[in-house]
Amino acid sequence: MTPRKPTIRDIARRLGVNASTVSRALSGSELVKEETRRRILREAKQCGYENNPIATSLRKGVTETVGIVVPRINRQFFANVISHAERELNQAGYSVIICQTSERLQDEKRVLKALIRSQVAGIIMSHSIEDPDSSHIRAIVPSRIKLVQFDRVFYDLPGAKIVNDNFRGGYEATRHLIEKGYRKIGMLAGYMNTDLYRERLRGYKQALLDAGRPVDEDIIFLDTIVRETGFENGLKAIDKGCDALYSAGDFSALGAIEAARERGLRCPDRFGIVGTANEIFDALMSPSMSSLELHPDILGQLAARSFLEAVRTGGEPSSATVEVNLKVRESSSGFR
Repeated sequence: MTPRKPTIRDIARRLGVNASTVSRALSGSELVKEETRRRILREAKQCGYENNPIATSLRKGVTETVGIVVPRINRQFFANVISHAERELNQAGYSVIICQTSERLQDEKRVLKALIRSQVAGIIMSHSIEDPDSSHIRAIVPSRIKLVQFDRVFYDLPGAKIVNDNFRGGYEATRHLIEKGYRKIGMLAGYMNTDLYRERLRGYKQALLDAGRPVDEDIIFLDTIVRETGFENGLKAIDKGCDALYSAGDFSALGAIEAARERGLRCPDRFGIVGTANEIFDALMSPSMSSLELHPDILGQLAARSFLEAVRTGGEPSSATVEVNLKVRESSSGFR
């Protein structure tokens, strides 16, 4: 017959202390005196006591697990965020459940509900393009869950927001094109229900105004973040007289370079472009593409650390804004 495993009550009986004292000592509580803690830990080791993580999670109402929700796992940016966040969380003893929404609101609702049923201790998430507002997140995620948003965030939700300085990125990219001599600079903008795309557009407009140039709404193309729409709207921009574009994403920028080739414009001497995200293909293209570096490694680390800090202190996770920097390559080297 398999011998019975020792329990917290067994340890308490042997040492003549309360079972609650043993439980606190094994969980690392500061309410137990150091001498008593050492006695309990020594006895637990000698008798072969093993902590039951399932029982512990049932008592606490949460597991030592964090859910990470991203729009697409196969994007370099989100893959890097996940990798660095998971490393931080694993080192702190947490496991990670990774979920993708495929940019669909219904899938986001589904995975959030699944994570709540799994009793996760926290959720680190970037919302999908289809989200009209934050109401579904507020309705699904209970207040006991530590919520950390990154990259795409809703500012009316409680919890941390770990974001890039998207306004500064849009501003610097546009100012760079102005300084390189491009005369009519359009923009391939993203979805206006998403804060990061609104901020990049705001930065683009402010750079034009600060340079004494007008903002022409006719050469701002919304909802343009994939290669296909980048190509279509790149053609329209060129036909409207644009000799340069700032793109809120690298995939739409790639489509715009193809549009320039379609119109017989050499890049960068007759057409310039700056993208956003510094995807791995940017440096391998010909011409290589200038792009804003968004530092997903730092976003992932800060998101995980914000959650861990909130658990340690019992307070709200802390927010942070990460600086972006422009990687200048051949695609924006100057109008001739």
